[in-house]
Amino acid sequence: MPVTQQPFGTLPSGEAVTKYTLTGPTGLQADILDYGGIITALRVPTDTGGVDVVLGFDTLDDYVEKSPYFGATIGRYGNRIARGKFTLDGREYTLATNNGDHHLHGGKRGFDKRIWRTTVGAGAQLVQNYTSPDGEEGYPGTLSLRVTYTLTAENALRIDYHAITDAPTVINLTNHSYFNIRDGGRTSAEDHMLRLAADRITEVDSGLIPTGVLLDVTGTPFDFRSAKPTGRDVAADHPQLAAPGTYDHNFVFAAHDGTLREVGEVYDPQSGRRMRIATTEPAVQLYMGNYTEPVIGKDGIAHTGRSFYCLETQHYPDSPNQPHFPSTVLRPGEVYASTTVYTFE
Repeated sequence: MPVTQQPFGTLPSGEAVTKYTLTGPTGLQADILDYGGIITALRVPTDTGGVDVVLGFDTLDDYVEKSPYFGATIGRYGNRIARGKFTLDGREYTLATNNGDHHLHGGKRGFDKRIWRTTVGAGAQLVQNYTSPDGEEGYPGTLSLRVTYTLTAENALRIDYHAITDAPTVINLTNHSYFNIRDGGRTSAEDHMLRLAADRITEVDSGLIPTGVLLDVTGTPFDFRSAKPTGRDVAADHPQLAAPGTYDHNFVFAAHDGTLREVGEVYDPQSGRRMRIATTEPAVQLYMGNYTEPVIGKDGIAHTGRSFYCLETQHYPDSPNQPHFPSTVLRPGEVYASTTVYTFE
């Protein structure tokens, strides 16, 4: 069977959570919860069976109580909105603040903490729907969402996002998987080779809020246009690395035109495994963490801030307050559509 399911626990609210396992035509497998659209495992086929390449937890309680967004669907707005406020069509909206004075990843109870209505699609495919009511976490408009996960014959995980609204709103969806394509975070990822077709980053202040300036990556630790180890420059003396102490930045793709195209790849020299990233989005947030204490994940693995990399395809952070950034406004009659594909070799 390309899709099977099993119980994965019960939320404090009493809602039951189900885990769905998708098996693609190449043997690629994904475990996905109807809680938060969380990808709890992504097993890439190998000569000896398969290796899980994403971080996560063994229990639902851990996802509820301590997850740093492991594998989740993020929205209504991924990344940060300054001071939890934005103005749309002359009206100011106030959002939940959950990152100091700022709004992060949809607020205190974003899409990562909601139950998604889940159905099995054609083949190794899962379709999840959620209706975000007007006013949820402060956002205007009732938003009808669909996220489709497909394991393809190209040994890829494809994620398609679709949304419509009944009133003007803002939207920026992404998936927050933490990758380590060698071993799922058992060892450091600092020697993994990363390439990104990004010639600029959005400069941020000490609160990681964009200043509005796009910085050229040339000659900086942020230049991944030629593949280099993720850890080579992560601790470099650069003002943009001072506040987060790591990579937690929005990389802007060169010559973005909204079509689905390859924008980067990660290569692990030890296993020989490669992950290619294609997206319709104009940017990606590279996050490598800066944990003072390890996070204990699946099988008791102690994850540090250098054992993973998040590659969150997205629009820019704080775009609702930055009129010269690509628009994230969605209006009635329009369709939000976005696709990201992770292909493994």
